[in-house]
Amino acid sequence: MFQNTKCECGHQNPIGTVLCESCGKPLDEGLLKDENAQLEMRYDGVARRSQKANPHVVDRIWNFFSSVKIAVYLIVITLIGASLGTIFQQESTLINMTERSEFAAFYKEKYGTVGVIYHALGLSRTYESWWFITLLVMIGTSLVVCSLDRVLPLYRALSKQQIRKHLQFITRQQVVYVGTLKDEPKEWVGRFGQELKRKRYRVWQENGALLAEKNRFSRWGPYINHIGLIIFLLAVLGRSIPSWHMDQYLSLYEGETRQIPGTNYYLKSDKFTVDYYNDSELANNQKGTKVVKLYETQARLYECTDACDDPLAEPVLKEVMQHEIRVNSALTYKGLSIYQNSYQERVRLISVHPTLLDVGTGEAFGTFDLLMDHPDRNQFQVGDYTLKLNDYYPDFSLDEQKRPMTKSRDPNNPAFVFRIFGPGVQSKGEIYIYFPLPNEKSKYYEQVLNESFKIRGDNTGRFAVKVENPIVDGKMNNIEYSEYTTYLNIRVDKAMPYIWVGAAISMIGLIMGFYWQHRRIWLRVDGDKLSLGGHTNKNSFGLRADVAWALGRSGIEVSPKSLDNRRNSR
Repeated sequence: MFQNTKCECGHQNPIGTVLCESCGKPLDEGLLKDENAQLEMRYDGVARRSQKANPHVVDRIWNFFSSVKIAVYLIVITLIGASLGTIFQQESTLINMTERSEFAAFYKEKYGTVGVIYHALGLSRTYESWWFITLLVMIGTSLVVCSLDRVLPLYRALSKQQIRKHLQFITRQQVVYVGTLKDEPKEWVGRFGQELKRKRYRVWQENGALLAEKNRFSRWGPYINHIGLIIFLLAVLGRSIPSWHMDQYLSLYEGETRQIPGTNYYLKSDKFTVDYYNDSELANNQKGTKVVKLYETQARLYECTDACDDPLAEPVLKEVMQHEIRVNSALTYKGLSIYQNSYQERVRLISVHPTLLDVGTGEAFGTFDLLMDHPDRNQFQVGDYTLKLNDYYPDFSLDEQKRPMTKSRDPNNPAFVFRIFGPGVQSKGEIYIYFPLPNEKSKYYEQVLNESFKIRGDNTGRFAVKVENPIVDGKMNNIEYSEYTTYLNIRVDKAMPYIWVGAAISMIGLIMGFYWQHRRIWLRVDGDKLSLGGHTNKNSFGLRADVAWALGRSGIEVSPKSLDNRRNSR
């Protein structure tokens, strides 16, 4: 605990003051006992709130966050926590996974038992976790409190500097010269001040005393750096606001239009193109292999203008932009950025143009369009007949009780259950299940299920739905399909401009603090005795050179090394 009394100059200092705020005389008992010890000038010896006697609860909290040691501990813990998040993939980078069970299965399959533990501990969501965000908040709080605890007292001390300082204050600085003047004191002090001005010092004189100062602004560098870091951390925390940040993946096959989750925008892939290098463009060890040169998605962005949240109505879309999305050429619109991430060669059925037939006579009653993914209607008019869509299974299968089910939301094996009404059909209609994908399993399901409907009396076997002439001249006919599925990265980051601003401000503070040095020189003349002291927050060699140069130009030749107070004290 510091022992503070009223200074001999008459100035009453607050508790915690190390050097008198007026004359600079040491008040700390340790400094008073050791007359050769250099003075601690970090905050000019002024009292700080964290040094308050008998602190209350709020003061104790303030003291905790004002500690540089605590700040270092918080940063180290945060860095360790952040490094844990880099061991395995984070959930946010996994494409086409939304359910917690899907993530758990992924970590178990790819990383084994360690992956299960990693996911169970929540490390797969490190950067969104409560403890990581809490650490960032604590670091930000520490930056604010540390800055306020130091910058306000420092500002008061530097803005109210006294020109004439106590002799002990001067002779216990980094750079010291004590000697006898042969010239008239006032004239010599004026000449010495002019020489310092040539070195771009600001000079004040008062009753045979002098204060010269240079680059005071550099003292604010660390605190400007803190301001930049605070803005940076606030921007990072702002990413947790849903409207401020989005980083997700969207899969699209050719011709598909899907809503971008969490927005009123819809995206359509008109066409996906892959271009490969020719053998002549490849190195010898790559010849004969498929090396991708370019892949792009010809995309259209739509904005929903009506019926956006009505699940029973078709949304009204307005096209707002077209763009060829490539790896380094994103579609950007009003803060929304869509990047090309990857693709998969995967044939996927988009739609068919089937015909309703009379099995007995072979008569065709008409055709209709049927989308495989998200059928756009539940009723189709085919000639005199109406086909009502009773049920739809994107990925048809049977459960353990032999009941129809879908294994996924993707149309890998779509099945459509129609009830047919029209001339010659019983009033309750006929049930018919249609499988557009022609494979052995779907043919088996279609035959068995329609036979069961016939046994129940729901199907007379009169009707059939199929695509006529599916292949003409070696090309698909009445069938639309996609060869590729493209994966796009959807990003919204309103915090990024603030992150860059914070980083820029922080860099400015670092440059101010490292490149320039705050230099001060105090001088007093008592009779014919000259006492000079100088202090700088770094690079004392430069300060000694300045003082030696100014003294030499004023008629006192000294060596810069002789001004080192540590050398003189030995």
